[in-house]
Order: sequence, then structure tokens, then C-alpha cells
Amino acid sequence: MLPATERLPQVKGLIAEHGYFVIHAPRQTGKTTAMLALAQQLTDSGEYAAVWVSAETAGAYSSQSDIAEITFLDELRDAALSLPEALQPPPWPEAAIGRRVGAGLRAWASTIARPLVIFIDEIDSLEGTTLISILRQLRTGYIHRPKFFPQSIALIGLRDVRDYKVAAGGSQRLNTASPFNIKVESLTLRDFMAKEVAMLYAQHTQDTGQLFTAEAIENTYRLTQGQPWLVNALARQLVKALVCDPAIAITAEHVNQAKESLIQRQDTHIDSLAERLREPRVKAIIEPILAGRELGNISPDDRQYVVDLGLVKRDPQGGFIIANPIYREILPRVLARGPQDSLPSIQPLWLTPEGTLNAERLLEAFLSFWRQHGQPLLNSAPYAEIAPHLVMMAFLHRVVNGGGQLEREYAIGSDRMDLCLRYGQVTLAMELKVWREGRPDPLKVGLAQLDKYLAELGLAQGWLVIFDQRPGLSALCDRTQTEAATTPGGRAITVIRG
Repeated sequence: MLPATERLPQVKGLIAEHGYFVIHAPRQTGKTTAMLALAQQLTDSGEYAAVWVSAETAGAYSSQSDIAEITFLDELRDAALSLPEALQPPPWPEAAIGRRVGAGLRAWASTIARPLVIFIDEIDSLEGTTLISILRQLRTGYIHRPKFFPQSIALIGLRDVRDYKVAAGGSQRLNTASPFNIKVESLTLRDFMAKEVAMLYAQHTQDTGQLFTAEAIENTYRLTQGQPWLVNALARQLVKALVCDPAIAITAEHVNQAKESLIQRQDTHIDSLAERLREPRVKAIIEPILAGRELGNISPDDRQYVVDLGLVKRDPQGGFIIANPIYREILPRVLARGPQDSLPSIQPLWLTPEGTLNAERLLEAFLSFWRQHGQPLLNSAPYAEIAPHLVMMAFLHRVVNGGGQLEREYAIGSDRMDLCLRYGQVTLAMELKVWREGRPDPLKVGLAQLDKYLAELGLAQGWLVIFDQRPGLSALCDRTQTEAATTPGGRAITVIRG
């Protein structure tokens, strides 16, 4: 555990100033853990009566405001059981529908000897009229704080107030903070810093004697960029599955193995990312990043929304990048699931009798697959602009399932995606380009870009795959062909056009 307030140092000051505020951050970043600990600290200090409560149960009744209010107040009473008896709420007073939460908070704040502080988690599970009603009750009671209403209230969720849904099951958003325009601050729970990852893992060493090498900790931070769920999930995989003997120190290579296991397991956290990728606001940003294209005309709110979800971050050198290397691996894999699940049975003709990879046979197998199955599989990809990339990755995942790895590199504005297939002693680098209407043949640019990529990998040859997306072309099976080319640096390239 890390100290609850270090990632949100402003919170205690906001509470002391009688502030109402918002805390939003992606799932599995430690919001609930931190706020539970903070509520306990505030109560133990003797200055406040502080409780954490979830609105998630009430969210099931968003279309029934009367039941939602009663359910929320029941959850609040249960949460208050953690307080000393003298600080627990009185019986909730009778009130009209749409005023019950405000009346209950007013009665509670009026009858205890300490200022009341409430952390309302999962607030964005509420929707529609119920959400707006509760926000307005908090706003109405705000002017009576701290004697007759909570001194401080924090709304905690995935999104800022303006992104709360106002139509049950719909995608319409509040687009304004007006029902809660009393907020003085909107905070985001930051990811762990490198020194905090080291502190967290050092606690494991202190408890068990098992060491994390400095390189292992550095690699963990590099792969996760401090995303809390990933930091903890990697550690759990390391100490519970890969290196169970505490006498064995955990190395950077162990961390790489844990990363692969984590990605392949597709835990709930990763599945929730997959759902986000289908949202139009998210797709509008993630698709061009994966395709290496510019973002286009996207509203500031939509850009900030995807940042707040933790999927992307702003590169100090400009532009958006995927938030961390593990997500960089996960996002294309998740998007390639549709084509991958639609793949026909493919015999591994690319393997020699000794089980090694033969690159020439792999090329023949891919061309045969692409000519026969490429066109129908394009429809199974959720992102049309990179559908060819996803189908090719689905095929290559079938290849590496036998014991290899597929690495990806892509960046906004680069107009490319690089793939590196590693199988035993064989390393095969590929660059994927798209030929779009009104643009010149990307061959020359692609060869120069691939030359640089191969130089970084220390390779003398590779594949340049050009997906021709111009309208009015012949069938994919007829136009798929290969040709030989040479990069500016003299490297031998197989150009695949289709």
C-alpha cells in the first residue's frame, strides 16, 4: 500500500476549505482504495466524520428515482457503520421524492458534533433524472454547509461531471457542470511514479525477502508507466505464478514473461478496455493513432475524455500516444479478436520438421491466405480504416501461438505500422502502409521508413506490405502480388501489394 493522500495532495486542503469537488480516473487506478483509506484517516484524526459510499447499487434504479434514493440512503447508512456510534446518522426523515437525499444529509450533518465529509464513489453509474436530481439536491444543500449539510462532498468516477450520462442506457451527456456547478476542483488520480513502484515492491521484499532487481523495477515502470492495475497485476503474476520461490530474485526478463501472460489472459480490466474501444468518441482517436494518421477535427471534450479514460496521454513532444507499452500491445490485439475468431483452419506450413520458422514458406502461406480469405475477413474488423492491418495481425497471431512473439510500433502522424515477428532464432520485420485515394504510391516512403526500422533491429531484409484502399480496384485475390525492392541502405525487401 502507498499513502492514500500522496497521489491527491490537494484533497485535504479542499476539505478544510469546505470544498465540493470531483475525482475522476480510469478503472483500477486505486480510487476506491485511496478514498476508503482517506475517509478512515479523516475520522481517526478526530476532526471529521468521513465516510465512503458507492452509488453503484442505486444506479440499477436510475429510471426509478424513488427506489434509487432509498437504495442510496440505505448504502449510506451501511457505510456509516464504520463510524463511532455518536457520529452515525439519525433515522432518515420523511421527504418527497427528489428531496430524500438532501433531507437525509441535512439531518445527519445537523445532529453530530463533527463536520461531515462524504466520498460518493461510482457516481457516474447513476443516469437520467435520478442523477440530475441527486446533483441538484447536493447543490441546494451546499449553501447550508458545514452546520446543516456536509462540509465537503467528493464525487468519484470514471468521468468528469460533464460526461455523466443523462439518458438511461444512452450516449447523451450532460455537457455541462451546471447541476453540480458548486465544484471547486476536478482532480485526476495520477499514476504511480517510478519511485512509488520501487516503494511498493520494496514492501514485498521486506515481507518475504524476495528481491526485485533494479532492472526489473525499471522494466515494470517502462512497460506500465505507473498504471496501478498493471503495476499490481504484473507483480501478482511474478510472485504467484512465475517466481514463487522467494529465494529467487525477480529480473527484467521475468517481468517480460509476466507481461506476455497478462496480455494473453485477457483479464476483466483488459476486457473493459475492449468495450471502450467501440465507443465512437474513443474510436475517433484510437483508430487514426493505430493507422498513423492525424486526428482530424475532434472536439477538446472528446480528446480529454479519452485521456481521462487512461487510454492515451499527451506526448511532451506533441501529439497523442497510447498511455503505456502494455496498452500499445493490448489495443491492436483486442481489435484483432474479430478477425482472429473468424480465421479458417490454417496448417502451419511455415514450420520446418525441426520446428523452426521458414520465412519463405510463411510468405507463401500468407499470400495464399490473403488471396482466399482476406476480403471476407475485412468485414470482421471493428475499425474499417485499419481492417487490413487487423486481419494480417490475426494471421500472424496464429503463427506466433506456436511459440513466438509479435511486437508492434505505431505513432500518430507516421502513416505506418511496424510489426516484428520473433520465432526462435528468426526475426522478421514488416512495415504496413495504406495507399489511399488521391495519394501517391507509398512505396518510396515505405522503403525509407522500413530501412530505418531494419537498421534499429540489425536486420538486412524485411517485408513492406502495401494495402491498396483506392476505390474501383479489381478483387483482392487478383491484385495480390509480390515484387523485390531495395531500401536506400541496400537492404533486400519483399514488397507485398494487395
